[in-house]
Amino acid sequence: MNKTVSFSKNSINVFFHILTKCNLACRHCYINQEQHGKNSLSITTIGHWLRSFADMSKNTNVIFLGGEPTLHPDLPAAIKKATALGYKSVTVDTNGYLFHDFLYKINPYEVDYISFSMDGATEKVNDTIRGEGSYNKCIAGIKAAVSRGFNTSLIYTVSRENIHELHKMPELLKDLGINRFFIQVIGIRGKSARSQKTHASTGSQDVLQVSKEQWLDVIPDVAEKVSESGITVTYPKVFLSPEEPFECAGLVADNYFIFPNGRVYRCPLCEDFPVHSMIFSNNRLVQTDQINENDLFRLDIPEGCVMNKLIQPENLEYDRYGNPEYKIACCLLKEEISGKK
Repeated sequence: MNKTVSFSKNSINVFFHILTKCNLACRHCYINQEQHGKNSLSITTIGHWLRSFADMSKNTNVIFLGGEPTLHPDLPAAIKKATALGYKSVTVDTNGYLFHDFLYKINPYEVDYISFSMDGATEKVNDTIRGEGSYNKCIAGIKAAVSRGFNTSLIYTVSRENIHELHKMPELLKDLGINRFFIQVIGIRGKSARSQKTHASTGSQDVLQVSKEQWLDVIPDVAEKVSESGITVTYPKVFLSPEEPFECAGLVADNYFIFPNGRVYRCPLCEDFPVHSMIFSNNRLVQTDQINENDLFRLDIPEGCVMNKLIQPENLEYDRYGNPEYKIACCLLKEEISGKK
C-alpha cells in the first residue's frame, strides 16, 4: 500500500559523516569540503559525539556516511560503540568498495542495513555518473554482503542522466537480494550546485534535476513494480498540491546531519551554507548564534519549502497571477510502498 510517511517524531535520526574523503568523484556528490571539513574524526571523538545523541533518547538511529565511510579504519569500532550506547538501529551507507575488509570486521547482528549507492541499472550509465569500475565493484560488494547475511538496501539518485534506466531496476534488485530500495531526488548542493552551467546564447542551464512531469510519470510506477518483488520502496514526496499542508522536519522532527568540522545541521538543503544551528565545541553540542537555519524553518511561504525557494527555484511553477501551481514538500517527507508478495 502506498502511503505518505510522517516524520519520525518519536525518534532521533543521526546522519553521521565521519569523514569527507572518498575514492569516487560522483557528479552529484553533495559533500562540500569547504563547508564540511577535510578531516577524519578520531574514534575517541566519534564516541563522544555519538554519546551526545544517545543520551537524548533510547529511540536513536545512526547512519554512518562519508565521503566513503569504509575508508575510515575505525568504522567497525564506531559501529560497536553505537551498539554499546544503545542506538536503536545502525546503518552504513557505502559505494560498495568496502575498504579495510569491512565486512569481516563486523557481524550482521551489529548492523541493521548496509546501504549501497548505485546510479544506473547498467555499467555504462552508472560509471558515467560515479566513475569507471564503480558498477562492478558495487555489485560485488552487494553480493558479498548478502552472502555474509547482512540486510542490504540500495540508493538510486535520480537525475536526467539515469531516469531512463530506472525501469530496469526491479529485476536487478530482485536478482541481487536487496531488502529495501531508496529512490532519491537530486538536490542542487555540493558538486551539482557548482557544476551548473548557463549558456550565454540561450540563457538555459545544464541541470541534472528532472522535471515534475518526469518524476510523477516514472517514480511511482517503478516503485510499485519493485514492491511486487517483496522489496519495500521509499522515495521523496517532493510535490504537494496547494491544498496539502506543508510541514518542515526542522520544526517537528529530530534529524541531525553531522560533519567532521563539528557542524550539525537540521536540514540537508542548508549544508552548503554556514547556517548550521548547532556545533560541537570541545565535544559538547551547543547552539549557534542567530541567524541560522532554525530561523528559516519558521518562514511560511505559499511555495512550501523555504530552502527550495532560495536555492533551487527551478522546481517551482506559477500561474499567470503569480500563484504557485504546487508546493515543494520538505525533502525529508517520504512516500513508502511496503514490499508485496
